[in-house]
Amino acid sequence: MEFCSTRDQNLTVSAAHAILNGLAPDGGLFVPKTLPSFSLAEIAELSALDYRGCALKILPKFLPGYSEEELSSYIEKAYGDNFETADPAPIKGLGDGIFSLELFHGPTCAFKDFALQLLPYLLTSAAEKCGCDKEIAILTATSGDTGKAALSGFSDVKGTRICVFYPDGGISEIQRLQMSTQKGNNVNVLAVKGNFDDTQNGVKAIFTDPSVIQELDKRKIILSSANSINWGRLAPQIVYYFYAYAKMVSGNAVKPGAPVNFCVPTGNFGNILAGYFAKKSGLPVDKLLCASNQNNILTDFINTGVYDKNRAFYLTNSPSMDILISSNLERLLFLLGGDEKVRQFMRSLSETGRYEIGDELLSTLHKEGFCAYFCDENATDKCIADTWANKAYLCDTHTAVGFDVLRQYQTATGDRTTTAVLSTASPFKFASSILHALGQPVPKDGFNAIDALDEFSKIPAPKQLKNIRNLPVRFDQIITRSAMKQSVLDWLK
Repeated sequence: MEFCSTRDQNLTVSAAHAILNGLAPDGGLFVPKTLPSFSLAEIAELSALDYRGCALKILPKFLPGYSEEELSSYIEKAYGDNFETADPAPIKGLGDGIFSLELFHGPTCAFKDFALQLLPYLLTSAAEKCGCDKEIAILTATSGDTGKAALSGFSDVKGTRICVFYPDGGISEIQRLQMSTQKGNNVNVLAVKGNFDDTQNGVKAIFTDPSVIQELDKRKIILSSANSINWGRLAPQIVYYFYAYAKMVSGNAVKPGAPVNFCVPTGNFGNILAGYFAKKSGLPVDKLLCASNQNNILTDFINTGVYDKNRAFYLTNSPSMDILISSNLERLLFLLGGDEKVRQFMRSLSETGRYEIGDELLSTLHKEGFCAYFCDENATDKCIADTWANKAYLCDTHTAVGFDVLRQYQTATGDRTTTAVLSTASPFKFASSILHALGQPVPKDGFNAIDALDEFSKIPAPKQLKNIRNLPVRFDQIITRSAMKQSVLDWLK
């Protein structure tokens, strides 16, 4: 399996090269030129495996050039005692054929841990495979969860340094403190004035700036990314779609080979795209429901074929989805329409802030099973309260968006196919918002809010969140987007 750029299918590299560099030199994203194929018999065999065993069956097909022995070692380290539950990704039935795939039991209480506990091993190994003797500097933009997960994964990893940028005022207080208290001699955290799209665009600009690349080459430093633009971030996320299906089969919720739906709270489009890769590789998936918050650019795109970021930007109670430029959508456009279309769309997006894919490509998108709805803050609050009252299930704001979108879809279509909603973060990361939704008093202090939610729900709050209050703040600098480039160069002196 070779990987090519979404903007030039003739630009091909190995998996190791794609992971090491993160972004293609032409600004495109790396995608597999061909996808593996899993038979129904192979998928059925996954039902007898735990998460680590499942990962070892799936990942080698998406990471050619990495031996099974290597990946076995990395998987054991990535999904071990650092997760608070014996099963890293428990799937819980809520009745009526609806499941919650809990992806928040890792060290930073968010689904990003599944990729970012593994990526440091993949990246340092990639450097060896590519004969790279340079220090790896990882630049990452975050809308809340990626940053802490990346910092946690790469903290004090030999031969690497990591700098995380986040939008000032655009993440929850607990998310901010998770990052600003991060330990490690090789880490840096900077707040950027603006929203996540400003931050993400600033990081992309650094990656494609020839003067930066030339200067860092002199210093024997190579840039890489821990965002989902990096194939090493996306590939591990494919695993839990297969795992969820296997668990639903072993639990007799679905018959082997029968299709299921997945509903995915979506911002940068990486998580739902991982589900699409699983589907195209043989997993019996019918619909992929794209769940957006009030920043509903993806809802409009999937329903109309028009992507237009020239719109109001909202700061919501589901901040990890407050995004108007969904980078991974470029990979889907390539898979459906090819590199020439992608170049055309990305050029239009850069010049006008919008593009339109046309009726033919839109029809293909729908035939591939994509559906989209959105949920505003009031509906999010109502869903949190209803889910607690009717299901005795406590979900975070992002997961609530997923549950409400599933409700909308089922009401509109009557489709009652067994569905797993991806629960992407612990409710305790957004304790103040959850208490508000439940009609409970909301303490001003975020840690007191965690304690209050713990006491109200009788569900123990994750220790890794409660313990942050005892850590000193190390990073509190706020910069402008225009200062990002120089900040990186100064940091890497």
